[in-house]
Amino acid sequence: MAKRVAITYEDFKKVAPYADALRLVGVDPVLISADEPWSLRGVDGLMITGGRDLDARSYGQERHPKSQEPNPARDRMEIGLLGEALDRDLPVLGICRGLQLFNVYHGGTLIQHIESGKHTVRTADASQPVHQVIIAPNTLLAAILGPGAHPVNSRHHQGVAQLGGHLAVSAKSADDGMVEGLERADKLFAVAVQWHPEDQVKSDPLQKRLFEAFAQAIPAHVTA
Repeated sequence: MAKRVAITYEDFKKVAPYADALRLVGVDPVLISADEPWSLRGVDGLMITGGRDLDARSYGQERHPKSQEPNPARDRMEIGLLGEALDRDLPVLGICRGLQLFNVYHGGTLIQHIESGKHTVRTADASQPVHQVIIAPNTLLAAILGPGAHPVNSRHHQGVAQLGGHLAVSAKSADDGMVEGLERADKLFAVAVQWHPEDQVKSDPLQKRLFEAFAQAIPAHVTA
């Protein structure tokens, strides 16, 4: 049977690049939103996508004036699904907001607004890189993409502040040291990145490797 991965989302109009990236590596996407009953039943992996800012109350803070209005229902859904996936050791890939939620789930906190604006750069072509990240050696991300400097795109105004428990930092921004990659070494595949590889996957073979590695970690059957 085909491999199937749950993709969390809020805005259906923005979910296509994530779904297309999975199809490109032979995985069937299963779209899940907080507007309907949600579960990981019948899927073998979880992708947590980008989107609006997490509710600052989920990590014990008041909302910054420049933070977006949160969607608590989505936060609860993704935290619940992430917990289920980690408990079952299903492969997990977090992207952008997905990395931030990954950190908060593990007890970490976020920088609610990055004043420099260096990480909110948008280009007409979303696949174009705008800065470099340095991938740490001896990490799963390094095994997939290679250690050292890699060009990535970037569109986020929040980032990791206090690191959550059980997490290892696998990548940082070359410019300012902002956390750009997280992972859990005790899990089969639990990786999160701050950039948007789903936009780069069709034009950058290196970024495609991330989705290929995710697909390879997914069992070739559907679990109950």
